[in-house]
Amino acid sequence: MLDDALIQQLAAELAASERDRVAVEHFSKRFPAMTIDDGYRVGRAWVALQVAAGRRVIGHKIGLTSRAMQISSQIDEPDYGTLLDSMRFTAQAGEVLEIPTARFIAPRVEVELAFVLKSALQGPDVTVADVLAATEYVTPAIEIIDARIEQFDRHTRAMRKVFDTISDNAANAGIVTGEGDLRYRADAFTTNLPWCGAILRQNGTVEETGLAAGVQGHPAIGIAWLAHKLAPWGESLQPGQIVLAGSFTRPVAAKMGDLFEADYGPLGCLQFRFV
Repeated sequence: MLDDALIQQLAAELAASERDRVAVEHFSKRFPAMTIDDGYRVGRAWVALQVAAGRRVIGHKIGLTSRAMQISSQIDEPDYGTLLDSMRFTAQAGEVLEIPTARFIAPRVEVELAFVLKSALQGPDVTVADVLAATEYVTPAIEIIDARIEQFDRHTRAMRKVFDTISDNAANAGIVTGEGDLRYRADAFTTNLPWCGAILRQNGTVEETGLAAGVQGHPAIGIAWLAHKLAPWGESLQPGQIVLAGSFTRPVAAKMGDLFEADYGPLGCLQFRFV
């Protein structure tokens, strides 16, 4: 286990990386004894720095939800991070949202569903039925992931490890959520949530398609899991919070000028351009 002073040092490095838009080297390479718990401690210390600087916690994200991603990361469960108000972009049906590319280091886009809660979820015995009952609405959502810790080591080109990703707030850097006509009551399609699908186009080309069933079989499963994982920290999911349930497509790299369209069929469409 890393000592508290080192945890704070690494959190400060992440804060500087975000500010200067320069990724830092892998923590796992520099500190081989690092554990998953250390990664979460670093991530929490980074969030504390953001809150001290005036940012506000608005929810959580769940990552590594697909079996393939867990195997490649050598873990057997998802990971999670914290959403801040400074990360959020909102989109209305029919508009093309502009996202400033300069806010990110190496942005990539993932297709998800977001659950917005109307009541608290306290672990450890939360079920999928509890999640659906606690949900005010579901909306199409995009997660913009980034690399404050470099994705590939600058010397060896080795991919970062799960300890690094978890430290880096599970790679979260931005979210797009639907507003107005893009909000849907969870109980309106409770049994059909796993069948919610999307087509992701980049500059008119279909780059990814997927079903929400790719998120552990049902997108609410990860939210129940997260309530359980937060319980030992004395935390719970709170009313009004947004929870990103996990991506059901691979991440697609974005650059300035790229126009994305995430078409969720009957659930609507999110359109956004990196500027």
